[in-house]
Amino acid sequence: MTASFARFGNDLHAGRRIIPLVRRRKTWYLISAISIIVLAALAGLRGPNLGIEFTGGSEFQIAGVSDTEQSSARDVVRDHLPDREPKITVLGQDTVRVQTEQLDSTETAALAQDLATAYEVSPEAISTSYIGPVWSGDVTQKMLQGVVVFLVLVAGMMALYFRNLKASLAAMSALVHDMLITAGVYLVVGFEITPGTVIGFLTVMGYSLYDTIVVFDKVRENTDGLTRQRRNTFADQVELAANQTLVRSINTSVVALLPIGSILVIGAFLLGAGTLKDISLALFIGIIAGTYSSIFLAPGFLVELRSREPEIAAHNAEVLRERRGESAEAPAGSRRTRALADSADPELGSLETDDSSTEDTVGSSRDSDPAVTHERHQPRRSNRRQRSTTRGGHR
Repeated sequence: MTASFARFGNDLHAGRRIIPLVRRRKTWYLISAISIIVLAALAGLRGPNLGIEFTGGSEFQIAGVSDTEQSSARDVVRDHLPDREPKITVLGQDTVRVQTEQLDSTETAALAQDLATAYEVSPEAISTSYIGPVWSGDVTQKMLQGVVVFLVLVAGMMALYFRNLKASLAAMSALVHDMLITAGVYLVVGFEITPGTVIGFLTVMGYSLYDTIVVFDKVRENTDGLTRQRRNTFADQVELAANQTLVRSINTSVVALLPIGSILVIGAFLLGAGTLKDISLALFIGIIAGTYSSIFLAPGFLVELRSREPEIAAHNAEVLRERRGESAEAPAGSRRTRALADSADPELGSLETDDSSTEDTVGSSRDSDPAVTHERHQPRRSNRRQRSTTRGGHR
């Protein structure tokens, strides 16, 4: 199986096998749009589960409990705050975390004492903390500022690196897709949004851009001197680049997903390490979305944005004329040429063209021409008698 996959990758890199990643880009657009709409609808019904770092409040951590069941903590909090529902999380094997609304020092001490009694631990085993609304608002503001600054700097860097603003826009569009998918899945699952979640999102943004840059760098290599040849269009070269980097993207993603999946499944669920769920889920979903967008979406975005450039559009037209057997000076008038022109894809053709097919077409049309056929069947005139007469006259 490994040998077959390696052979498959070699065929893609050499161009012997082409998967229509760019040619069917509208299908990938539709799949992504449907996924985003469904996730947005489900997330809207569920609502965000903001952590205490963003909402403010009081937190109690009860360590060394013999039983991590959550009903005791919920009953105690309801006695103190009848109208509020606490957030209770199990951390590790013997720690319970309880988050409530903002409490003053007297209410905090009373609730901590009752929690110690309910879980049969000493009051010293309970640690309390308080996060005010000013600090939580500042965290939210800094998070949004960090995301905006990151996007602006990366967009500028990519525009300078590729020397083309449209390549940067295509990469940023794929990045927006990744963030929407990751956020949608995260909200639907219902995990708490914490600073760890923000860290995971920023990491996902970096990974998504890295994978897209690899594809676009191959595109730049393939399109170097594009107008000096008349075999492939710009879309052909972009699709070839996407196929050449396909196996690499899959391998990189699998290697990255294995440890993250271990943290998510083993750490968060089997061992109860609740503090790792937020960042591991964001990374796991984001890497999958980033791999998908860099292969299926970003190349298509690039073709959509650059195919209308005058130089590329003129070159695409010349390549299509060459494939149809037309000359640049005069349009073909035969019915077969007009049919080929009507059925040709204006942007993307075949990466592999067979020159013999063009010769056969030209040859068949030449054979079907009555004038040519009549000239071909005329007997050749011999000048042997003329040479003999001339030779005899000299005698």
